[in-house]
Amino acid sequence: MLAASAWANALPSPEFDRVVAETVVRACPAGGLVCRKGETVDHWVGVVEGLVKMASVSVDGKPMSFTGIGTGGWFGEGSLLKDEPRRYDIVALRESQIAYMPRGTFARLLDTNFAFNRFLIVQLNERLGQFIAMIEHDRLRGLVNQAFTTKIIRRLEPRMTEIANQLLDAALEKREVDLVQALTYPLPVTIIAEIIGVPTEDNARFKD
Repeated sequence: MLAASAWANALPSPEFDRVVAETVVRACPAGGLVCRKGETVDHWVGVVEGLVKMASVSVDGKPMSFTGIGTGGWFGEGSLLKDEPRRYDIVALRESQIAYMPRGTFARLLDTNFAFNRFLIVQLNERLGQFIAMIEHDRLRGLVNQAFTTKIIRRLEPRMTEIANQLLDAALEKREVDLVQALTYPLPVTIIAEIIGVPTEDNARFKD
């Protein structure tokens, strides 16, 4: 795994060998905890082979998954840099081989290796983008939930039935029918468009 990392390839041979010697690889079964939320962070962690996910539990007790990390991915640099307890659980989604690089090794590379620092900057930027996207998704989901309360859905039922009947009538006029194209896609798009005031002629743009 280290040999496949761009930052590792930039290390002088003696330093590369030292990093390999200091990094421990352990097996983790599917469903097993790779790292636990709240624990002291003493390692930078990489997935040699397999798939893991970052997960936590919200204040109201709901499980949340932040992102998946596959073969070749590394994580935990944020907690190491800020010297804080781990803020999430890492759970193996399938049997995985996990590399644990000690804090001291991580700090030495941070102080001495330009390629390693570049890798961390790019990764931290990507994680920030994922976090912003997750916040935006939650905001939009909240707006959608407000627009589709049980009361509103009941009020829309007659119109939904009317539109569904129109779509079915049009589909039955054809000898062959693709139900996704004929009903599954246009029905919700038409309803949503009417709710937010999109002209009928612009409904097809929703698909894009």
